[in-house]
Amino acid sequence: MEAASASGARVVVNGRLDVALASGAHGVHLGGEALHAEAARELASRRRRGRFLIGASTHSLAEVARASAGRVDYVLFGPVFASPGKADERTALGLVPLREVCEQGWVPVLALGGITPANTPIVLEAGACGTAAIRAIFEADDPETVSRAWVSAHGSTGD
Repeated sequence: MEAASASGARVVVNGRLDVALASGAHGVHLGGEALHAEAARELASRRRRGRFLIGASTHSLAEVARASAGRVDYVLFGPVFASPGKADERTALGLVPLREVCEQGWVPVLALGGITPANTPIVLEAGACGTAAIRAIFEADDPETVSRAWVSAHGSTGD
């Protein structure tokens, strides 16, 4: 946590509030089947001081509305585009639903699913405050180069 904090990065643990709290992480990301955000916020406030981020995975406008009512700090929305190797997963939602979710202004929206450095600018233009990637970085031959390309793509829009 010290290295992340020193660099200005935040560590958010996926799906495990107990691990996030025990490790001193900056927050937790809740999936669709995870502990409700309000309950997580209450538990976190009892165990630690200061800001604790809570995010949630969403796949529709209704899910974003429910998550924001549950006091999340951000949502992941997607999949925006088809993800290679995820044929059994949800259908790509596209830019129109992403724009509709972002226009609501309930919470910051991070786009996920098939996002690349090349399509990041249009995702940000649709209103996303950022993007998230897992497979594209971890399965890359050169994760550092791909990560740097992402940072550059975010900077190209002035955000």
